[in-house]
Amino acid sequence: MSENEENLKAARASLRNGEYAKALGKLRAILTDAPQSVEALFLSAVCLRYLNKTEDAFHLIAQLKAAAPEFGRAYQEEGHLFKAQGESEKALKAYQQACVFNPALEASWRAQSEILLANGHKEGALKAKLQAEYWAQMPKPLIAAANHLYEGRLLKAEELCRAFMQQNPRHVEGMRLLAEIGARFSVFEDAEFLLESALTFEPENLQVRLDYIKVLRKRQKYDLAHEHALKLYNERPDDPFFQSQLAVDSMQLGDFKKALSLFDRVLTALPDDAATLVSRGHAFKTYGRHQEAVQSYRAACKAKPALGDAYYGLANLKTYRFSDSEISEMRAQVKNDHLPYASRIQFCFSLGKALEDRRNYEESFAYYKKGNDLKRKQCRYDADQMTDELHAIAASCDQDLFIRHGNSGCPAQDPIFIVGLPRAGSTLIEQILASHSLVDGTFELPNILALAHRLRRTRQAKSVGYPENLPEMSDIAFSELGEKYIEGTKIHRQNAPYFIDKMPNNFRHIGLISLILPNAKIIDARREPMACCFSGFKQLFAEGQEFTYGLTEIGRYYHDYVELMSHWNAVLPGKVLRVQHEDVLDDLEGQVKRILEFCALPFEHACVEYHKTERSVRTASSEQVRQPINKSSVSQWQCYEPYLGPLKYALGKTLTEYQH
Repeated sequence: MSENEENLKAARASLRNGEYAKALGKLRAILTDAPQSVEALFLSAVCLRYLNKTEDAFHLIAQLKAAAPEFGRAYQEEGHLFKAQGESEKALKAYQQACVFNPALEASWRAQSEILLANGHKEGALKAKLQAEYWAQMPKPLIAAANHLYEGRLLKAEELCRAFMQQNPRHVEGMRLLAEIGARFSVFEDAEFLLESALTFEPENLQVRLDYIKVLRKRQKYDLAHEHALKLYNERPDDPFFQSQLAVDSMQLGDFKKALSLFDRVLTALPDDAATLVSRGHAFKTYGRHQEAVQSYRAACKAKPALGDAYYGLANLKTYRFSDSEISEMRAQVKNDHLPYASRIQFCFSLGKALEDRRNYEESFAYYKKGNDLKRKQCRYDADQMTDELHAIAASCDQDLFIRHGNSGCPAQDPIFIVGLPRAGSTLIEQILASHSLVDGTFELPNILALAHRLRRTRQAKSVGYPENLPEMSDIAFSELGEKYIEGTKIHRQNAPYFIDKMPNNFRHIGLISLILPNAKIIDARREPMACCFSGFKQLFAEGQEFTYGLTEIGRYYHDYVELMSHWNAVLPGKVLRVQHEDVLDDLEGQVKRILEFCALPFEHACVEYHKTERSVRTASSEQVRQPINKSSVSQWQCYEPYLGPLKYALGKTLTEYQH
């Protein structure tokens, strides 16, 4: 145990005994060594509150929120401080925010109920009281697991929850919690099984039913998700919430007309519901109806000016140009101290895009940087850990591994994997291939990532898990995993003999793919590093891609990606086709023929006219791939070159040697 860990343990003991000054001494020793220590900052604020040093406590809470902006207990402690000062309205807001970030905080629910009841809000008070009672009756191991989950310690949360479930295998709330943990790890198959089991025990449990629909969407089982959403809708057809749920699932199935009809019904009952207006905007965007998407997003902006999601919906159309009044509104919102954290991030990225369109690059970069800084604090990405992970993969997947298992795996030739970094042209390649009559376009499928995570949890006699356990696995095991992948992806396919899996981060797992699916085709979508990295830096992704939120972070990731791809080319020569984005822009037909030849597909002219192919596209490039080739963004990063020193430094030799 380190000295800081010993001090933290001693501080907790002193705090329990009411020795607040003594605890504070131990915590100050930790903060001298690690000033960003979340637990030490939090416990210090608690001690200061008990010592009636309110101003100092508020100061530490501000530091804590800056270091960990979604740490629920920080807002709960802030609520306690405001409550002690008699500022009930500020206390209420703090407690509400605490429960947004950590729903397991019983004290915050109970405090909300008391404040709301005192102010005559009986309905809200009852809802908060019911939440408090729900968590009060929850077994302590599950409360501990929930706190670990909501504070980002997923492995500890999983460990505690699994231990509890071994003793209580039919505990429905335990199943729900373990399913949520599985979903955070992208192991959606396990989450689906847990929720399906929970439904057999409590078929009318509404929360389980909603969780089940959510995970079915994540698994892209849209037919089944729609079936369950329809059951809920039929039980309460006049409830806007269930109308909205069914609208989302209808949209996922491609029933655009039904989705719009349901959104319109919601808006008839709730005319200014900003969330519904945004969802409708997303639907229009997904299916290429640009102008109607604009109208829906703008209506959401008008209905709720502080909703960053609405403004970012407009910015993410890429072709929308903000008016002077919209830019003024966004500037005002960024200065709003009570703006939700997620909206603040969205406004920063939106302002970056708005000012970029006006060629105000200095201020544009300032907003992009601020948005990235905020997002990086939220996701807590560790570049050193990622580098170690990729090095471990290369070390475990040496040439001998592939020689020894050369005849392993499922022989299916169906999958075409497109890997690389986001914003590197992978959506364009996907659209080209999906325009072929023999190829089904799908989505960014999570199946390989889920298999990798499952192997990571597998403990073999001589290893600690994936990727170190790959050399210990048998040919039969590899074949079973390949068949599992083929079976698990069937739901996303139509009738074509080939299909695309466009999950970019699968480049990390090319070794695993080659072992379980030796006949699969793999395409590496690569783009010039400065253009690729800066394009990623400007993009606020719906989920994942945490490495993009910082110039140093994304530069290091690109460097590590090129290094790992060089390793794959060395140990699996000829396995991967590299497609340089700039080459596609310069010679579309030539590159289309090259890609089709690699995939053993006959040439079809529809692939050259990819922009005419009608299909839903869910990535950030959805607008671009509906247009003919456009080179306008190739050198866009150069407008920001004075600010990109950290990116160039992080790229190192990869800046010029990225094609080696």
